[in-house]
Formats: sequence, structure tokens, C-alpha cells
Amino acid sequence: MPVLKLTQDFINNSLHCPEGQSRIEFCDKEIPGLIIIVSATSSGGSFFLRYKNSTNKTSYIKISRTNEMTLADARKKAKLLKLEISNGADPSNEKRVQKAVPTLAVFYEDHYKPYAAVHKRSANSDNQLYKCRLESRFGHLRLNQITKTMIIGFHNELRESALAGATCDHYVKFLRHAFNLAIDWDMLKENPASGVKLFNLDNKVEHYLDATELETLMTVLKTGANRPVCMIAMFLLSTGARMNEVLSATWSQINIPTRTWKVPALNSKSKKVRSIPLNDSALAIISQLDTAAEFEYLFINRVTGNPYTNIHKAWGKIRNKAGLPQLRIHDLRHQYASFLVNSGRTLFEVQKILGHSNPSVTMRYSHLDSATLQAAANSASVMINAAMGGSAS
Repeated sequence: MPVLKLTQDFINNSLHCPEGQSRIEFCDKEIPGLIIIVSATSSGGSFFLRYKNSTNKTSYIKISRTNEMTLADARKKAKLLKLEISNGADPSNEKRVQKAVPTLAVFYEDHYKPYAAVHKRSANSDNQLYKCRLESRFGHLRLNQITKTMIIGFHNELRESALAGATCDHYVKFLRHAFNLAIDWDMLKENPASGVKLFNLDNKVEHYLDATELETLMTVLKTGANRPVCMIAMFLLSTGARMNEVLSATWSQINIPTRTWKVPALNSKSKKVRSIPLNDSALAIISQLDTAAEFEYLFINRVTGNPYTNIHKAWGKIRNKAGLPQLRIHDLRHQYASFLVNSGRTLFEVQKILGHSNPSVTMRYSHLDSATLQAAANSASVMINAAMGGSAS
């Protein structure tokens, strides 16, 4: 273990492992602990700092390859490391801890995915986001190697690829949530997705039906050949329920005498049991169903004998026949909220029926048609005219 005052010339021209030895260490006189290790199987060497850790055991921390850093810079780095060590740090152990952090791929498959399957209704959507773009972009990296700069760059690239702003934001929200879980599970200290600005583009598309459009749609739904799907659509429009709630509805959840439908927590977006009041039109639809004596679920695909899991293809044919190609199935929930608001029901009542925990969400679904707004505006005229009449008298 030669001890000498290392020079850049010695490193450039005389750094080699003696014949017959597997490796050799050259110790620097100027910076105690700074060494160069040269092995017989590789050209050049590597700068290391040798030190005693908190348990008084000899540890090594690699600084750099000798062909990648000058001696002067290696000495500066060694001084900084020695200062950190004197203050209680253990860089070698910290490096081992850093290497123990899983890659995003391992974290997703072994930790996030099993957790989401139990705790998140959007687990399938998360899986699509991960498999579509995140796995190829970040899957090979350890969680602590993914930086905010990387995420911002990825976010911007998605937008430049003509992806909708809201869709781009979903990727950042996924990463933010995943990293927060990693922090909760002591796998990470900081969230690199925290503070990444979202595009927050206004994607609140609204498709509300006027009286003529509603009449046309109802005609198609009443006469359509695909009766089960038409009944599902009418039930959605009559209850304001979510698609998965309707497709998962069972006869045991329906209470005709009390005119209520109890949606279990498993099927509710809020993960809480909620009760949906059944109006006359909803009860009329239920009375037309012929599945009570034979099946557990209200709406059954007679071709398969199983409850429906998706009706989007059939719905596409229905809306096109009604001349409403832009009407999404979820718009029926919007329309229901519009019925309530335009009938004078309070937003609090609408919030409770729709099952929203936040009233700000209900505001998005509520819609006042022009006739209702005109009537509201006219109420001010009534007060003004009354006051003018009073003054005149």
C-alpha cells in the first residue's frame, strides 16, 4: 500500500497494477484517506475515500474514475466528504440505501398495483397510464433517480404530441400519488412530482339537451330494439347514478315500498353507502324489467346471461339514431342534475342525491337553461316594478 504525494503526471503515466498482484492501492500524502485503487483486470484506476464509520469499521466510498476526474477535483471532493463524515454522515451506507430503492417497475408491480387493486376504483386506469407511457419512460429508473426536471420534460412532451392537456395531467397526478405512497412506505424521502404545474386546461365539455333533443332521445329509447341497453340509459337519466352503479345494481338493493336504492360502499365512488331516491320514472323502468325472478342483477345481457360490464358500443348506435353523436353516456347524469336545478331544487339537495362529498363538484353538473335564467332575472323586475308602483302612489 504505497503512500506518496500523488501527482496528475503519475496518474496519467505511471498508474498500473504490478505484475502478479490482483490490485494495488496508492495512498495520497496530501489528503489522508484519499486513495487510488488499480486492479489488474482494468486500465486506469478509481479514486476512493477510505474512512472509519460510526461503528469504527473501515468503509470505502467511490469518488470517480481517474480518467473522469482530475486529481485536484478528487481532492476537493474528498475534503467535502471528510467534512460530512466529521459531522456524522456515512456516505458509503447512504449509497447502499440509495441502491436499495426499487425501480419504478418493481415498485409498481410489487407495491403500487396490489395496493391500488384494493383501495382505488381507478386501478385499471392507472394500469393503462403506466403501461402506455410510464413503464417505458421511467420503469428502469430507481424512484430516487427520477427528478422533477425529468417529469416536467415528460409532461411537456406529452402536450407537444397533441395529447389533451387533461390527459397529460393524469400522468403527473399518477406519479405524484405513487411517490407519496413510496414516502409513506419509507421507500423515498421526497416527491419529485410535487410542485409540477399542471396544464389544468378547461376540458369540462357539457352536452345538455333542449326540449326537442330530449324528446327525440326518449322516443329512441322507448322504441329501440336493444331493450336492456335502452332501459339502462333511461334508468341513468331517471336516477343520475353513475354507470358502474347501475350496471352493478342488484334486486336486493332496491326497496320499492320506501322508493329507495341503496348503493353499497363497494360500488360507490365515495366508498360510502349511499341511498338514491327512486322517482316515478325510475320505478316505472324497474317495473318493466323481467330479471327479478331469475337473476341477481337488474340489467342482464340476455345473450351472455351475465350482467353488463360495458354498453358504450350499443350506446353509440342509440345516440347516432337520435341525432346526438356527441352525447356521452355520462351526460345523462349531467342532464339529471340539470332537471333538478331547473325545477328549483337547491344545490345541497342535488349534491346529496348525486353523492358528491364536495359541493364544488355539484356546481359543474348543475345547469340552468335560458328559461330558468330569464325567470330568475324577471324576479328582479317584479321587485323594481313593485317599488316603482309604491313610489307613484
